Amino acid sequence: MTDSPGTTARRLIRAADRAVLATLLVRHAHAGWPYGSLVLVATDHDLSPLLLISQLADHTKNIARDARVSLLFDGTGGAVDPLTAARVSLLGRIAPEPAAGPRARFLARHPSAESYAGFGDFGLWRVAIEAAHLVAGFGRIHWLSAVQIAPPAPPPGLVAAEPDITAHMNADHADALDLYAQRLLGRAGAGWRMTGIDAEGCDLRREGEVARLDFAAPVDGPDAARAELVRLVKAARG
Repeated sequence: MTDSPGTTARRLIRAADRAVLATLLVRHAHAGWPYGSLVLVATDHDLSPLLLISQLADHTKNIARDARVSLLFDGTGGAVDPLTAARVSLLGRIAPEPAAGPRARFLARHPSAESYAGFGDFGLWRVAIEAAHLVAGFGRIHWLSAVQIAPPAPPPGLVAAEPDITAHMNADHADALDLYAQRLLGRAGAGWRMTGIDAEGCDLRREGEVARLDFAAPVDGPDAARAELVRLVKAARG
């Protein structure tokens, strides 16, 4: 069965670890022009994109004047004809994110960012999604509202248990993570780690490569998540 446009967009966003951020230039000879820049991105449990950016960067100066942004997520990598593959542009408003949980989620997704995350000019920002434009191939073009791409409500118990689940999987079940990546996702190599888990799936990373493992159905808490992880191991071995 073909995924709904909202599900297709959400899965593409969850799977990405980078995006093109579009802002409006300020303090420049071309003030007011669109300005695109490459940024690292993670997503929170509610799908909000999270960015760790420097106050010294042009895009950060731009959003201080105008909080409206767009993020382009490109899912066309590896496609013989990129125009037949999916990409999605998010529209939203960006604001500082002071909470510790989203920051930890970003740094788990991007461990290399630990080397500069503590610098005084860097801060975490959250994009509140207002709309999305999905192009998933010829004839599959959709404007979507924030509601249409929203995931199930994040289970509070799973949000709280995420650090323990990921630490346990990385410490005690590294072989299972490699099975997920190799046999269920067709990825090469060993040494995969889990960087995050949410109601619809989990995020994996190996050096500079990331992968997304979707669950068969959304889970409603830590126990259901553990049961799904066990089921996926059996599926990989079978």
